[in-house]
Amino acid sequence: MNDWISSFVFFFAVIDPVGTLPVFIAVTAQHAEWQKRKIAILSVVVATGILLFFLIAGQYLLETIGVPLSAFQVAGGVVLFLFALTMIFGEGKPEQEVGIIQKGNETAIFPLAVPSIASPGAMLAAVVLTDNYRFDIIHNMSTATAMIAVLGIVLVVLLTANWIYRWIGNAGANIVSRVMGLILASVATTNVLLGIQQFFSI
Repeated sequence: MNDWISSFVFFFAVIDPVGTLPVFIAVTAQHAEWQKRKIAILSVVVATGILLFFLIAGQYLLETIGVPLSAFQVAGGVVLFLFALTMIFGEGKPEQEVGIIQKGNETAIFPLAVPSIASPGAMLAAVVLTDNYRFDIIHNMSTATAMIAVLGIVLVVLLTANWIYRWIGNAGANIVSRVMGLILASVATTNVLLGIQQFFSI
């Protein structure tokens, strides 16, 4: 149960459902309510497919090109840490992705499904948390359910986006994003340390 909660918190931090709110609001500003629901469902379905692909095949792809998972874990931890720093000290997820939208890419696929929901950090988490050498299939299935649970929360958040956004505003979304950034920085540091330990124990 503790492993499931850890996986859930990790995915919640890297996917950041609340941080996706301003992106969704901007993307769907000119759409009718039924179109907003369709966009929300499509973006989550696409993101789920992408993350399940990395969860199932990510490690095999790495092994095919000769990259040990421990090396990928260290590199990914460093990238996640830098990403977390931008969430804490930088513009934050909402401003960054709204900026992308303002360049004219207003679709459910980009930037909603990728990189807002299926972010690089989420793809990394899907690979690292399902290491076939450390975890059995039961654990990996549990990790998959934790990821899908977070994606379910994303769908609920998007379907109720207008109400939630009126309640917390852009400032509230930024606060949540920065708190998630702090959690993500801690998780990233742990991944680097575990990757180094695993590499030298081989």
